[in-house]
Amino acid sequence: MAGRGELQMGVLIENMRREGFELSISRPQVLFREENGQRLEPIEEVTIDVDDEYSGAVIEKITGARKGELVEMRPAGAGKTRIIAHVPSRGLIGYHGEFLTDTRGTGVLNRVFHGWAPHKGPIPGRRAGVLISMENGQAVAYALWNLEERGRMFIGPQTDVYQGMIIGEHSRENDLEVNPLKGKKLTNVRASGSDDAVRLTPHVQFSLEEAIAYIDDDELVEVTPNAIRLRKRYLDPHERKRMAKST
Repeated sequence: MAGRGELQMGVLIENMRREGFELSISRPQVLFREENGQRLEPIEEVTIDVDDEYSGAVIEKITGARKGELVEMRPAGAGKTRIIAHVPSRGLIGYHGEFLTDTRGTGVLNRVFHGWAPHKGPIPGRRAGVLISMENGQAVAYALWNLEERGRMFIGPQTDVYQGMIIGEHSRENDLEVNPLKGKKLTNVRASGSDDAVRLTPHVQFSLEEAIAYIDDDELVEVTPNAIRLRKRYLDPHERKRMAKST
């Protein structure tokens, strides 16, 4: 399926989901073109209106790892700055949510196709690893509470999980297999302070577009009429290791 960015694809997938379809979606890929033996990629002209205090963070993001080129920057009045840049379409995948965070929701970003340009080299993706369920069943609040120090959660208690499903983001760069079903061992001994109620940090809930932008190349978004889940392409851990070695 070809489309213009995550939003357009998200609209089609959401319509299919509401009609009862179940499907898995991989990370969006940009279409390249070959001319005279040279690989070309699409470039978009991005126009950004942002508060002056956030302009530095925005410029750093689009001209740094995302390989964009700053074309124009000028005051737009009322404490706003207008930034125009030419950025590879690859660099804009997943950037919108990050842009809203950097500008505290006050920035406005418009993008339009500009032309084709020589391939600008690799663009780094997500740096953090993920937390992967190693069991099938229902997540337990006590287990999620113990896992909070490992990273942020994508699910809440009593959520149905399965082996290979992504349940959170790891605080480090590697993926980690965890057991969200592990309950507290019960004994006859009770002590004040050790039996407090479990208080969980609210988990992250992705929209469909955010989930599509978040996943890595070896991951999928699983879409059903009742849920949107993240999972590894290969659910079995041994198969994941074997495929990682082959690549």
